[in-house]
Amino acid sequence: MALTRAVVVVTVLAAASVAGWWSGQARRTANPEARVVRAVDGDTIVVAFADGHTDTVRILGVDTPETHDPRKPVQCFGPEAAAYTARRLTGKVVRLESDVETRDRYGRRLAYVYVGGHLYEEELLRLGYARLLVIQPNAAHARPLLADELAARRGRRGLWGTC
Repeated sequence: MALTRAVVVVTVLAAASVAGWWSGQARRTANPEARVVRAVDGDTIVVAFADGHTDTVRILGVDTPETHDPRKPVQCFGPEAAAYTARRLTGKVVRLESDVETRDRYGRRLAYVYVGGHLYEEELLRLGYARLLVIQPNAAHARPLLADELAARRGRRGLWGTC
């Protein structure tokens, strides 16, 4: 009897684990396209979907210096990062890639952003507009993004040469 109960428990746990893995993979493969309406700052954008609804997107994997936090002064290179994101993304159609967690505590969509087929986070990091920020469990692109930040640091690009 105890052996049968143990087998059932192990089977249920294994099935739950596989279901969790599958649903995480399914979320990552749901990559909607949207048009960027505006940049809130360097790492947050507002997008409009084909059906007309809008959503605020916190770009995963990066952290740009603050420009709007009422508790903090404007940080070094924040205005430059915000202006770059506005110039680069406003009006563009982007593809959004979710990771494990899809919303943050503020209700913003969490997504990696592709523009022109390229991961925008790589660009922000490589040019020195952002620092790498990985908050588990959302870590799908952590390794290549780290390489981009390290290259910017070595080259003293952007915030790494200014701040």
